Amino acid sequence: MDVQKLFADRIGGSTFGTTNEIYKFEKIKRAKAAARAARPNVELLDFGVGEPDQMAPAPIRKALKKAVDNPANRGYSDNGIREFKLAAADYMNKFFGVTDLNPDTDICHSIGSKPALAMLPLCFINPGDVALVTVPGYPVLATHTRYLGGEVVKVPLKKENKFYPDLDNIDPAVLARAKLFYVNYPNNPTGAAPTEDLFDNLIAFARKHNILIVQDAAYATLVYEQPLSILSRPGGKEVAIELHSMSKSYNMTGWRLGFVAGASRIVQAYAEVKDNVDSGQFKAIQLAACEGIADKKLSDKIKKHYERRLKKMVKVLKNVGFKAKMPGGTFYLYVPAPKGAGVQTFLTAEDASQYLIRECSISTVPWDDVGPFLRFSATFESKDKVDDDRVIAELGERLMRANLRF
Repeated sequence: MDVQKLFADRIGGSTFGTTNEIYKFEKIKRAKAAARAARPNVELLDFGVGEPDQMAPAPIRKALKKAVDNPANRGYSDNGIREFKLAAADYMNKFFGVTDLNPDTDICHSIGSKPALAMLPLCFINPGDVALVTVPGYPVLATHTRYLGGEVVKVPLKKENKFYPDLDNIDPAVLARAKLFYVNYPNNPTGAAPTEDLFDNLIAFARKHNILIVQDAAYATLVYEQPLSILSRPGGKEVAIELHSMSKSYNMTGWRLGFVAGASRIVQAYAEVKDNVDSGQFKAIQLAACEGIADKKLSDKIKKHYERRLKKMVKVLKNVGFKAKMPGGTFYLYVPAPKGAGVQTFLTAEDASQYLIRECSISTVPWDDVGPFLRFSATFESKDKVDDDRVIAELGERLMRANLRF
């Protein structure tokens, strides 16, 4: 059998698995391995990790241990248990002042945000339809739009526009075919936080062009001013669906739990597709999340952990020459990449990132979508606050020795 002839065109068809193209994160992985092999006695400082460095809060872990031994929690949860929907509605009220969500019709759980993003194009995209996606950003919704024969149109997030989309600069011919507009605030990787004006402008834009806003709010509680939901703004619920996740807010990465919220008909469409894709997250995990999802003290403690680190990282990076400042949200610092080191010139952020790994044993994530930038994450591994300070100080010393040019 010639299996190469069987692969779908959407994943490469007959050329699937045969190309020599190496993707960004694979290059980082290989460079880290090479750095460890070349300098086995030098600690690799990994500021590229995009997931929490700590365990989920004790009350959530304790609730899971109890729920997992309860025979009532075995079996499929399908589109979710009511307890989690009620807890999610309580969370939306306490954190963002969203009071008009019906837990039975306006909320549905997801096995993390990634599957929800993958399923939403199945609800709306026909061949030839357009999905607008901000770049740089998370590619899953765009990938599945292409799988379905839709067209993906990239909307750049530029520093001069505070990393918000320029809604007035989108081709009207594209807007006539667009159905979905994917945004993500607080934003990965830029760290830009949402404002009332941003969400109000998106809501007016969606009404004018009959486009659904898909707001990925995975970092919603990691905001260093006032948390904000697009559903809290006038008319937001009618034109937007918002995705929330337990991964970043409550250090529950790997637990695979989140939810979508919005107008009942939109949530119904998502639930219809979801019901034909998965059988729901383990009930015990949903019950464990109920124990902490609406507890601001738990999430604030996690937020303060990253805020402390970020402030110290900003100081160190600025001292070296980076144009760094506290982000509005997330646990990332997004900074213009250096132009070179010593006599070496960097043509791209990827060049700079690879150099820092190879020569300094410092891992970052490069972004070249809209200019060369590096992302430093505050999720690096350490033992405690004292060790935090040691790692950040070591970062500064190595960067200073690198003799970077900006």
